[in-house]
Amino acid sequence: MHQAAAVFLLAFSAATQALDNGLMRTPPMGWLAWERFRCDIDCDNDPQNCINEVLFRDMADRLAEDGWRELGYVYVNIDDCWSSKTRDAKGRLQPDPKRFPGGIAKLARYVHDRGLKLGIYGDMGTYTCAGYPGTTLDTIETDAQTFAEWGIDMLKLDGCFSNSSVQEQGYPLMSKALNATDRPIGYSCSWPCYQGGLPPKVNYTILGEICNLWRNYGDIEDSWDSVLSIVDWFTDHQDIIQPAAGPGHWNDPDMLIIGDYGLSMDQSRSQMALWAIMAAPLFMSSDLRTINSGARAILQNKAAIAINQDPLGIQGRRLIKEKSGIDVFWRPLSNQASALVFFSRRTDMPYRYHTSLKALNYTKGTYMVYDVFSQKVQPMLKDTTDFVVSINPTGVVMWYVFPAAGWQAEAESVHFTEILKRMMLYQREEYADSLTEL
Repeated sequence: MHQAAAVFLLAFSAATQALDNGLMRTPPMGWLAWERFRCDIDCDNDPQNCINEVLFRDMADRLAEDGWRELGYVYVNIDDCWSSKTRDAKGRLQPDPKRFPGGIAKLARYVHDRGLKLGIYGDMGTYTCAGYPGTTLDTIETDAQTFAEWGIDMLKLDGCFSNSSVQEQGYPLMSKALNATDRPIGYSCSWPCYQGGLPPKVNYTILGEICNLWRNYGDIEDSWDSVLSIVDWFTDHQDIIQPAAGPGHWNDPDMLIIGDYGLSMDQSRSQMALWAIMAAPLFMSSDLRTINSGARAILQNKAAIAINQDPLGIQGRRLIKEKSGIDVFWRPLSNQASALVFFSRRTDMPYRYHTSLKALNYTKGTYMVYDVFSQKVQPMLKDTTDFVVSINPTGVVMWYVFPAAGWQAEAESVHFTEILKRMMLYQREEYADSLTEL
């Protein structure tokens, strides 16, 4: 299939009806507590790492002051274990009074004052996964209104301690209740994860109408095996789940664990590249107060973020799975651009992969190429030109590819570098306008 035809078919297949709240037209980005901090509530003995308001204020400060916010990382998301073990006298959820003495509304104001958004966690069941009060069918409207009054901007609704019947009723009802508050609240549903992630139990058309994003698969752990298992599930079932994604409604392979303990630098680049190519939400779950410079550089890579945030909103696909252990992924982007990821499953040594753009279904022509992680412009490529990429074990090479037609060959490097610069600075509609100024 030629690239132009592939873009048309992918765009057509992605046109499922989306939740009409106008939010998350590109995959949401931010920080989420769970993987790094789990349910640590021992603030007496571990005050720096426990789930309390100080932790979330600290992360808001880091997002606002360390360059994350300007790149799109705007959500500060509370996960499980934030609440009291009981509801208040009026039947409303309430934060743990010792760990959140100022209340959630005050925390939301703190986050908003820094140009950020606050997310919170709930569960469509009797209890949350950690045993805190859940949202039952009769408390959906109360909880939605409580979150709105607090100034919440996103709700992640888990599915522990419930069943398929409760979930089938509750997830759509919460969507309706959130919209009825008249506050824009992004809605993350864990519903498909609890139903195996696949039809006939999971109806992605319905999900696209009620949720902004949804967890398809199990929780990520801080290990390369976990990342690989998620990638395998998403690629093995890409024909089913890829068409469900698009502006306002995204498949969610779970958090970025870059900057924690389980991934090497090559594996960290792999997760970033694959999450970008899959149009996945980018929610970091590391300690931003102590994150190392290598992990920070990967998470703040402007080209990878721009690919992830492309306004066309088409989730990428695996094109090739080689017996050599090399996978090739492709994603169509705005303005006739595209992204390629060459991913090595090997664990022995760097592998030299030989191919051409023609072999990867690119149409006839000459292309400019930018290597995302080396941050270097590559020599121009004709579609028929054979090339070699050297891929480290469990690593990636990620390319931003742009047709060269219309640009003066003698100025290709200057123009392409400027295009990339503008792409990073002017996302969405502004990018197209900026190109005309060159």
